[in-house]
Amino acid sequence: MGGILLESRQRREKAKAQEELRKSMEAAKSVVFVDFRGLSVQDDTALRRKCRESGVSYKVVKNTLALRAAQELNLGGMEDVFKGPTAMAASEVDPVAPAKVLRDFSLEIPVVKIKGGVLEGQSISPDRVVFLATLPPREVLLTQVAVAMNGPLSSLATVLNAPLAGLATVLGQVKEQKEKAQI
Repeated sequence: MGGILLESRQRREKAKAQEELRKSMEAAKSVVFVDFRGLSVQDDTALRRKCRESGVSYKVVKNTLALRAAQELNLGGMEDVFKGPTAMAASEVDPVAPAKVLRDFSLEIPVVKIKGGVLEGQSISPDRVVFLATLPPREVLLTQVAVAMNGPLSSLATVLNAPLAGLATVLGQVKEQKEKAQI
């Protein structure tokens, strides 16, 4: 009888953990999954600190529960991600932060391997995670877009202004001619 109660409690705990993973993945702007095999305790502590400083949550996940949570969110092609030791880094604010932190850390400590991720509700490959990590900060991208849009807009304003300027010149000349004719 005690074994049945223990099994029932374990199932409830697993269901709760799976639900928390699903909610975390759903709420996050981005999630990155890594293999941390071979990471020393000291390096793991350093990685967790860097994640905290960047506003990124980091935790080790149970593969079966994480895969079920991903399937509930209709994230296909995640089966290979959840093989071997897996940790999850997520951010609800900055979609680039988890990718940047983990990519930079994996360059310092090569045992950390990016396995894949989720961006705005879509699964992404390790290559896409690395690409995401190389993007400039949001403010820089917005500045680049503003500068790129400014050129064509100022050209358009000049082109649209030219006929008006020409019309004003012609009207000014007509006025001068009429004034001369009246004298």
